Amino acid sequence: MKGKKKKEPAGMNPAEIFAALELLEAERNIPKSFMLEKIIQAITTAYKRDHPEVENVVVEADEEHKDLRMFVQKAVVDEEDYVDPGNEMPLEEAKALSARYEIGDVVNIPVDKMEFGRIAAGNGKQVIIQGLREAERGMVYDEFNSKQHEILTGAVTRIDPRNGSVSIRIGGSGPDSTEAVLMAGEQVPNEKLEEGMHVKVYVVDVRRSTRGPQILISRTHPGLVKRLFENEVPEIADGLVEVKNVAREAGSRTKMAVWSNDENIDPIGACVGPKGQRVAAIVDELRGEKIDIIKYSENPAEFIAAALAPADVSEVWMADEGKACRCFVPDDQLSLAIGKEGQNARLAARLTGYKIDIKPLSQKDAPDEENAIEDDEDLIEEEAPVEE
Repeated sequence: MKGKKKKEPAGMNPAEIFAALELLEAERNIPKSFMLEKIIQAITTAYKRDHPEVENVVVEADEEHKDLRMFVQKAVVDEEDYVDPGNEMPLEEAKALSARYEIGDVVNIPVDKMEFGRIAAGNGKQVIIQGLREAERGMVYDEFNSKQHEILTGAVTRIDPRNGSVSIRIGGSGPDSTEAVLMAGEQVPNEKLEEGMHVKVYVVDVRRSTRGPQILISRTHPGLVKRLFENEVPEIADGLVEVKNVAREAGSRTKMAVWSNDENIDPIGACVGPKGQRVAAIVDELRGEKIDIIKYSENPAEFIAAALAPADVSEVWMADEGKACRCFVPDDQLSLAIGKEGQNARLAARLTGYKIDIKPLSQKDAPDEENAIEDDEDLIEEEAPVEE
């Protein structure tokens, strides 16, 4: 009966490990030395797990010949003191290996090639796979971290019926794409998203996590409106027109303050575009959301009056201290200035940063105590900052 052939260890041999590390370094920019150190650590840990009695294990890497070798280190002791076979070797046995050994020396005992091959194959492959994952996660993080506060177009891939979150594949459809989650709170109210639909999203933040980078996206952030105008209006992209601030109630109304230091440029006209084409394209993207474009002024009273459009403001009284004011409007425009459920006044307050108290013009001549401007009432609701 013929003797059975020993089964070679499956997986990667040392030469294949070195080849894989060189490929990782060339294609993924992962240093070979870093990955080799990880592999040696993994191999050493695996051997010690299989041989708990062994304390000292070393792995030597021969990069020139693309080889790895493992040794168990044992201390040479006197025959009478020999008690730990896993970590000690009696002097007589050491002398049989080499006459130069003395008590106290350390002997490197090679690990059986078959056992080492099995350990190296499994753990080397595992570390390389893990390295690839880390590299891919790092590349995704670096790519999308550079796109913070920008607009990306993505395709809806899945809608979670439990919490209403929407998975959106951004960055294309190839291997460089990744999936981000649009949480229910970052979706525009009453906007119906369906699988396969392409939508523009605003990248709010990119965070590292143990499961890979987390890309936080939004359809409600005021920065989305700002970036849409930058893409649509060349004067904004070129810096001739500046978006000073955006106040938004997503799905309903947005107020945006614009300004230009070039007196020959009409910042509002530039944003509206010929026959309203530019602003119309953005309104379409926002599914019909109304947009008020207001000319910014360094004079707070002028800016506040403009922010209350479409109402006409007759007069603005500024508080002596604090950021508060009282605006008088024609009696028949009071409801227009306040807006439905206070929306117009609320957005104007967020846009300007002032607490705005709106009164009908007929009350302008009321006693002074009735027209006193207070700044200790409800604070202005803070709008998310519009990133540059």
